[in-house]
Amino acid sequence: MKPFDNFFTYLAVEKGLSGNTIDSYSNDLKKYASFLCERKQDINSALRADIIDFVELLGNEGYSASSVCRYLSSIKAYYKYLVIENIIDNDPSENIHTPKKWSRLPKALSVSEVKDLLDTKLTGRTVLRDSSMIELLYSSGLRVSELVAIKLGDMNFDAGFIRVIGKGNKERVVPMNHRAIEKIKLYIVQERPHILKKKQSQYIFVTKRGGPMSRQRFWQTLKVVGRQAGINLSPHTIRHCFATHLLEGGADLRSVQKMLGHLDISTTQIYTKVTSDRIRKVFRQYHPRA
Repeated sequence: MKPFDNFFTYLAVEKGLSGNTIDSYSNDLKKYASFLCERKQDINSALRADIIDFVELLGNEGYSASSVCRYLSSIKAYYKYLVIENIIDNDPSENIHTPKKWSRLPKALSVSEVKDLLDTKLTGRTVLRDSSMIELLYSSGLRVSELVAIKLGDMNFDAGFIRVIGKGNKERVVPMNHRAIEKIKLYIVQERPHILKKKQSQYIFVTKRGGPMSRQRFWQTLKVVGRQAGINLSPHTIRHCFATHLLEGGADLRSVQKMLGHLDISTTQIYTKVTSDRIRKVFRQYHPRA
């Protein structure tokens, strides 16, 4: 049995984490284990100093603060599991503080830039599918993993809501705007049957094989659209725009937290810093005595 298999089973069964999240844990822990191996140190008997040295190594290799936080989170989760299972007595990662997250603020596009993006004329045989996905991403602030997993039964067009299964299999309901609804309806009627041919699929956004569109394929599509619009684009950029524009428009933080599917409101609070910085920039630019 591979060294982390029981831990990954625990994450899947007890914590309900997705395969993609577990893969992320796996990659983090493999790098950490490799670091310890070079020191001839076993992962289950590693010391606090070993973890601190590993974190410092990541920083020296140019990893961002958020990436280092993710590595440390994986390590902490693993040692917490070992304590729960009575494999070790003391957690060497306890009280090791994570580096400050979001030392660089997430970059959000302006409302006019998003409008230009959504108005970009796409080409190809899947124009309606691709434009519907981009519109829905901005309309509802979804993660790309949530977007590609949407099923036909998850949509309530009459009420204007969509059911989403987020991280940890947590379910939430988020609104869709009128434009996204109309685009998706058009895609379902006009283009989706031609993509599927005679195949059947429970997913809304499908490929010619009948399965859901992959995250990687949508990412590639978004990159192409971004180049056409002259914007460096990722799915997370659009999610940032969704949150930032809502707060700039007067939405309350708790509502935005619910729509984004954040368990901790401190994660959502980064956007208040983004909007505050933007307000200061406008003030300095336009106030006569700024």
